[in-house]
Amino acid sequence: LMTDTGLVSVISSWFTGFATQDTLPLWGFLSGGLINLFIPSGGAQWVVQGPVFLEAASDLGTDPALVVMSIAYGDQWSNMIQPFWAMPLLAIAGLHLREIMGYTFIIFVVSFVVFGTTILLVPQFT
Repeated sequence: LMTDTGLVSVISSWFTGFATQDTLPLWGFLSGGLINLFIPSGGAQWVVQGPVFLEAASDLGTDPALVVMSIAYGDQWSNMIQPFWAMPLLAIAGLHLREIMGYTFIIFVVSFVVFGTTILLVPQFT
């Protein structure tokens, strides 16, 4: 649905439309997190989102490695609010998802600050 309707391209193009050379990785991070909610596979997400951001990186003169990694970080970041990765562990421990969601949400917020700040500072040191 996201790919066939072109919605991913619209979302990605919207983010790249107002990005600058230094902020493109941050917008890639945020859009990677948003799109991960609809396309949970990192590879499938990259197939539809990657070309738009790589073209924007080329146009703006941003290091493509920063854009690739920021989208990957965004994909992993938003896994904290949909922790399907924890389902097997919860089953083994006899816990329910609602019992860990508060903790994963705290990690989601804290990691946003850490990743977002780092992604904004890295281009200044490269």
